[in-house]
Amino acid sequence: MARLIKSALAGLAAIGAGGAAPPSIPGIDAPELAALGPDKVGFRTFVLVHRSQPNFSSADPASAKADRELTVDLWYPAMVKRGARPATYRAAFWGEPPRGAVSFTVPGLAIPGAAPHGKGHPLVILSHGYSNAPAAMTWLTENLASKGYVVAGIHHEDPNPYVISAEARAVPNYTRPSDIAFVAAELKARLGNQIDPANVALIGYSQGGYGVLTAGGASLDPGGPNMALVPGGLLRNHARGTAGAADFKVPGIKAIVALAPGGGSPRSAWGAEGLAALTAPLLLIQGDADPVVDYQQGALAVFKGAVRSNRYLLTYLQAGHSVALNPAPPQMRGSVWDMDWFEDPIWRQDRINAINLHFITAFLEWHLRGRTELSAYLDVPVVSSSQGVWNAPPGTPWGAYSPGGHGVTLWKGFQRRHAQGLELR
Repeated sequence: MARLIKSALAGLAAIGAGGAAPPSIPGIDAPELAALGPDKVGFRTFVLVHRSQPNFSSADPASAKADRELTVDLWYPAMVKRGARPATYRAAFWGEPPRGAVSFTVPGLAIPGAAPHGKGHPLVILSHGYSNAPAAMTWLTENLASKGYVVAGIHHEDPNPYVISAEARAVPNYTRPSDIAFVAAELKARLGNQIDPANVALIGYSQGGYGVLTAGGASLDPGGPNMALVPGGLLRNHARGTAGAADFKVPGIKAIVALAPGGGSPRSAWGAEGLAALTAPLLLIQGDADPVVDYQQGALAVFKGAVRSNRYLLTYLQAGHSVALNPAPPQMRGSVWDMDWFEDPIWRQDRINAINLHFITAFLEWHLRGRTELSAYLDVPVVSSSQGVWNAPPGTPWGAYSPGGHGVTLWKGFQRRHAQGLELR
């Protein structure tokens, strides 16, 4: 714990001149496992080229081909020189029509270009939401890198969903799993002994949730709703039972985290047989008042259907779709539209991030590092967090974490009065 506190203080010292803390540093009310790890964090960006892919901007994408360039952001344990300046991340999200994209910045603690430290790290591949960017999920990427993971965030470069046809809007149903499978194979080959290529997890949000579930093993239903929508009928070439189905898969996945995953509404992209094909351990996270991805048809349906997976479902009661992005940057607080990309109208966003970090950390440490004792943070004694009780001994500090165990039903790692409004199945 002392190492975690020391690392957090070092992160706070890296805060830029603007005075804002990086979203990867949890607040004082965060549950136990959200804290930064002991490693310094490096950051770099590079471009991978997926040769001869369908050109969906052409009239006939089935025959027209083009190279697909994918920018990848990489966070990793690093050796950091004294006085090195941390990253400031930049991205843009589409504004309320007819406005164009709105640019924003996010303060980081990672050091651009820092030399990698250590070897054999688990690899985590991150797929962002539709029209999002990895820069909006640094609460997760930097935090995991500080805990010894190499985290690769893919820039999927989605088209503006507010000015395109339904067919064009469906293209990411093809490109997401394709991008994830390609990047995973490339990184396994390119990163050398920096990673353990047999120890890989996938994390995705919204459209990225669909992507990681598909790339992680869920087979696409040949009668699914997107088969006819994707231009050229090209998604059919990768449906269940086809020779191309394997092209969308990352073999040997050790864990999958899907936050507010798309793909299940109004009809499932996978069907019952497709969800039953998932065998990797699975952590699903969603708000039950999600207006974008219906909870009943989203995470809850995946949880019920992935019958061969050791799976968990964390639910934020009354929360909407914004359960996976940083708190809204200052540039995104000028209109409700811009802020709603990032913020839930009821839940504090930094609170959501901290709770997610707590459970994602326990889940990945268990399944990628074999720390089976951390399953105690997931195997909670009561489904509803609000029903948990801990009669702490006299003199216990107010901010102490619940120890779990016999006679304690307050979720392990949470503070008194700070485990409210959640369910974990």
